[in-house]
Amino acid sequence: MAELTVLKGADERDLTRLDEYRAIGGYDALERTRGMAPQAVIQEINEAELRGRGGAGFPMGRKLSLVPPVEKRTGPAYVVANADESEPGAFKDREIMRLVPHRFIEGCLIAAHAIQAKNVFIYIRGEYLAEYLVLEAAVEEARLAEILGDVDVLVHRGAGAYICGEESAMLESLEGERGQPRPRPPFPPVAGLYMQPTLVNNVQTIASVPAIIEMGPEQYKELGAESAPGTVVYSLSGNVNRPGNFELPLGTTLRELIFEHGHGVADGRALKAIIPGGSSVPVFTPDQLDVPLDFDAVQGAGSYLGSAAIIVIDERACMVQLALRAEKFYMHESCGKCTPCREGTRWLVQLLQKIEDGDSTQADLDLVETVCNRIEGKSLCALGDFAVWCVGSYVEKFRDEFQRHIDEGRCPFGGTSSVEGVLAPSDQHAHTAIAEVPA
Repeated sequence: MAELTVLKGADERDLTRLDEYRAIGGYDALERTRGMAPQAVIQEINEAELRGRGGAGFPMGRKLSLVPPVEKRTGPAYVVANADESEPGAFKDREIMRLVPHRFIEGCLIAAHAIQAKNVFIYIRGEYLAEYLVLEAAVEEARLAEILGDVDVLVHRGAGAYICGEESAMLESLEGERGQPRPRPPFPPVAGLYMQPTLVNNVQTIASVPAIIEMGPEQYKELGAESAPGTVVYSLSGNVNRPGNFELPLGTTLRELIFEHGHGVADGRALKAIIPGGSSVPVFTPDQLDVPLDFDAVQGAGSYLGSAAIIVIDERACMVQLALRAEKFYMHESCGKCTPCREGTRWLVQLLQKIEDGDSTQADLDLVETVCNRIEGKSLCALGDFAVWCVGSYVEKFRDEFQRHIDEGRCPFGGTSSVEGVLAPSDQHAHTAIAEVPA
């Protein structure tokens, strides 16, 4: 069994309770940190080479280093924890908040000490009501026990916008504005919340910090891959026998995750595709099962680890339908601020719908690729890229299936696809309907 760092102890104890968390050494790392100079804390996180677990894999220590020290600031600095976990297929942060909220809070307080911030804002996805209540209770327990010290921790519920997972849109929302991305630079460490220096990291990244302080950078680096030390909580879902969250060392292969921990493809069906990092990233095919799941290896194989949300797709899925549903999601969640994303996603939905309905020509399939190329790298934030990475990879790796829709003038699955009739956000009456994907 791999050594756990983030979810450690959660199977044996109720770590939502302060006394139980303290019984396993909880908040000891915070006490040690508060006896250290802020720069020494940053140095330990730097040496541990902790990379952000939210998508981009940017080193947390470097982010901390970019926040100006207190003597070079004219105002306060802030810590903002991004708990707006909205990527389809991702559900690791909600488990961390539900099972080990105090470890997450401890990480927030260590980060606050490192940049000498007096305010921590936790921006939690609005739909995570149960997790919000657990987290609020844990913050209150820590406050009453005088663990927070002179730091104020505020838990703020979002209103269900996917775009607010993007850090600058989240900061806009926190300020009471419409959640839309900001042009950058300046970046948050220089001018973030209220245009003050701000550290923004996601839940799992921050919850990894106490283990680094407790173990020390060298021991922490013994876990995981050389280019990405530590563990990550992989969210495994889709057509797999044992879906769920699995905390494993970075660099665990897809084969091990799916067939050893996930007990293989459901009902013994053939594996068709694997999405390795949430619905936005390029898809993998079964011949890529031995790709190690770390940032550099996955990118070297043509995709991104992203939010470490692995979605297993079996032979029953129509890839045109899957592309259409993914694109409807990104069209629905586009904030509309920039033209390539606002118009391009709608155009892609229309083209994919024609292909699925059997009403398309060869020119329509070629146009899908052209539109993807016109959106990628040209939108204000990464949502435009997300909207085309998935679709573009489906067309590239399953082009024969798209071609059959055109050549036969119909969907070759004839209504038997596992995603047949599964509603996307923009579908009529989707807000009142409940659809389930077959196991």
